[in-house]
Amino acid sequence: MKRLEGEFDHIVVGAGTAGCIVANRLSAKSANRVLILEAGGNDNWIWFHIPVGYLFAIGNPRSDWMFRTEPESGLNGRSLAYPRGKVIGGSSAINAMISMRGQAADYDHWRQLGLGGWGWDDVKPAFRRLEDHFLGESEHHGVGGGWRIEAPRLSWTILDAVGDAAAEMGIPRIPDFNTGDNEGVGYFHVNQKRGRRWSSARGFLKPALKRPNLRLEKDVLVDRLIVENGRAAGVRFMQGGEAVEARTKGEVILCAGSIGSIQVLHRSGIGPAEWLAPLGITTVLDRQGVGRNLQDHLQQRAIYKVEGVRTLNETYYSLVGRGLMGLDYALRRRGPLTMAPSQLGIFTRSNPHRERANIQFHVQPLSLDKFGDPLHRFPAITVSACNLQPTSRGTVRIRSALADQAPAIAPNYLSTGEDR
Repeated sequence: MKRLEGEFDHIVVGAGTAGCIVANRLSAKSANRVLILEAGGNDNWIWFHIPVGYLFAIGNPRSDWMFRTEPESGLNGRSLAYPRGKVIGGSSAINAMISMRGQAADYDHWRQLGLGGWGWDDVKPAFRRLEDHFLGESEHHGVGGGWRIEAPRLSWTILDAVGDAAAEMGIPRIPDFNTGDNEGVGYFHVNQKRGRRWSSARGFLKPALKRPNLRLEKDVLVDRLIVENGRAAGVRFMQGGEAVEARTKGEVILCAGSIGSIQVLHRSGIGPAEWLAPLGITTVLDRQGVGRNLQDHLQQRAIYKVEGVRTLNETYYSLVGRGLMGLDYALRRRGPLTMAPSQLGIFTRSNPHRERANIQFHVQPLSLDKFGDPLHRFPAITVSACNLQPTSRGTVRIRSALADQAPAIAPNYLSTGEDR
């Protein structure tokens, strides 16, 4: 067993959205020796940086773990793709780039349930410290942080028309979804800088890698924690076909996401004993909650053909249109290549008895059967409805003790009457 030289004060598992920030903050203190481990590689592919590259990154094994859900009875036995980023920056390198904090009432509800320090007024200062917001310093936003947020760099007549329709139905126009109450219709703010995707790796990890006390190891598949005397003393991982271990005198911080962190814990013997024993894993800590209570926001994508107005579909299939898109991006960093997957957002209530918005619409000036497929050849828009407060609960669990085996992800969609 190879061992990394020295002993670290902190080992961060996962250089994704959270891990990059954690490594940045911990290594800011020069006395801390920090190791961060990432299963993916460098973000040196052009489609990690051109915003519309999500069309090529999601569903691509170069950048996506390619997970799928278990067949879902609530979806008539269908299995859905479950994208997770596999690169420094994690899912922030392939996701929708939509800057969205959520609703103040959700945070306050968690505080009321007993989660101290998670009320809206508690977390807002942390959000402000993270940000470098185009609107400038205010009660709601900060500047100078590593997380760049800008306005979208294009608009669409068809999306403006959808926004007008929402306003006619009584949904208020809103210039900023991140002031605590996001009920309304407007354009999303995006995690971009001058027309390029701004991932957690760009904002937090890369600047911190200049510090001598931060070490990044890429293409690393973390197998398990090293647990000694009831303490996580390090991690074991595979790199280049070789088993390696790293030790810490401080702590191991799991930042491998809602899926990856569970896999590491289960392989380490931490989780429901009845799940682990059949896989030949000795239970170190019988923790029934590890892998349970998975909550996911199911979206229903409705596609509408349109006439007499431009969408990305027909532009994409026009040689002239493609050339103009490329030229606009090359010269001005504007145009369709800067598009997030959704540009217009609508937050509203599924019925008037709801205390706050519980449905989000993502409106896109394009259509396709699924990510990874080509756009349709007819002009169309997509309006997807997303349930923000699902009551269905699912599970994540490993299938075997082998680190390279995909987990069983079972969101249990539409298993409650309220969700249906």
